[in-house]
Amino acid sequence: MTDVGLALPTPDVDRLGAEAARYGHRVVAEMPDADALAPRIALTKPEVVIAAAAAPHLSARLVTACDAHGVRLVVVGDSPRERRFAAALGVVDPVPGPAAWTLLTPGSGIPLRTPDGAPEPPPVPVASPAGVSSPVETPSAHHPVSRGIVVAVWGPGGAPGRTSVAIALAGELAALGVSVVLADADTHGAAVAPSLGLLDEAPGFAAACRLAGGGALTASELDRVASSHRGGFRVLTGIGRPARWPELTGERIAGVLDAVRAWAEVTVVDVAASLEQDEELVSDLAAPRRNAATVEVLARADRVIALGAADPVGLARFLRGHAELLEHVAPERVSVVITKVRSGTVGLDPAGQVRSTLERFGGVTPAHLIPWDPAAFDAALLSGRSLPEVAPRSPARAVIRRLAAELVPALARQ
Repeated sequence: MTDVGLALPTPDVDRLGAEAARYGHRVVAEMPDADALAPRIALTKPEVVIAAAAAPHLSARLVTACDAHGVRLVVVGDSPRERRFAAALGVVDPVPGPAAWTLLTPGSGIPLRTPDGAPEPPPVPVASPAGVSSPVETPSAHHPVSRGIVVAVWGPGGAPGRTSVAIALAGELAALGVSVVLADADTHGAAVAPSLGLLDEAPGFAAACRLAGGGALTASELDRVASSHRGGFRVLTGIGRPARWPELTGERIAGVLDAVRAWAEVTVVDVAASLEQDEELVSDLAAPRRNAATVEVLARADRVIALGAADPVGLARFLRGHAELLEHVAPERVSVVITKVRSGTVGLDPAGQVRSTLERFGGVTPAHLIPWDPAAFDAALLSGRSLPEVAPRSPARAVIRRLAAELVPALARQ
């Protein structure tokens, strides 16, 4: 028997409640107001909530409550207006109405127990459990991907340029003919969408996480929730409101990363700076962790680009953060890249000064030093494009291009 919560117009609730037992379900919470239903999720613990795609039956509070407690949210909506309303709240997979218990029967695509109590098999995922991918179309190249790599772009707080470098790196990889996905997993201040002139209310990474949580993230779903950028790469935009961070749980992140490995040759993930685990001090150890997205991406990434800014404050922050990073990532998977290298903040021979400082105080040897080129990065931000598109002769672009070629061994031979 499946425990269900309902947020529907009163006539539908009455009809569905009367039919629940016949289909093998039990209504544990029902009310037309989504904000009133949201606090009852923790008390009644339904496995699924069915809601109409309109106010007051669907709200951000209800979406957040379902995500926080791992409840599958089924949103029923037919009209374009209802679908736009649902999409604005981060729900990109509404089902056609009317609301009926047949939505929870085998073949519906919703992974719940069937009326006879037997588990319904989930949709076939992009990648098999062993990690061997099935042939699917990649975002920019119509050929199978055996197993793509994941590259995390991380840096401590203080604007070392995580998003700017992630976008430039995706652009360089795309220019080299690689199928690329740029994903924004920053739960504190997602910035990829506004940097590229994309709508931050687009489905994006959060929608992929929701689908992964339900076992329904396939190649076609990734195609649907991702945005296309004119630089030749696909984008999974981040959460527009930081309060939506519970949608990006560690388990969902893992599911998304497994799926995108079969969908693109390289996935560049922009993550937040914070690695703190203080949330684990709370009594509810099953509660979501805000920094779980960053930690999970770093743990699963094939390569971590660790950024630091070339000034006294930025280098000090980097050395402290780098030591903490190595508690989560093996050193051989980390490439240290220092940005904004200029003589104005470190004196003559800025490259030599930065290298000697890192080696002396942290035993760190940077792989690349990106020179300070604010005009090029400003032009990219103003136009919503990547660095290779707007400043092909930029010295910063030349360094990032070398970094891109080193990430995938096959590219280094080009």
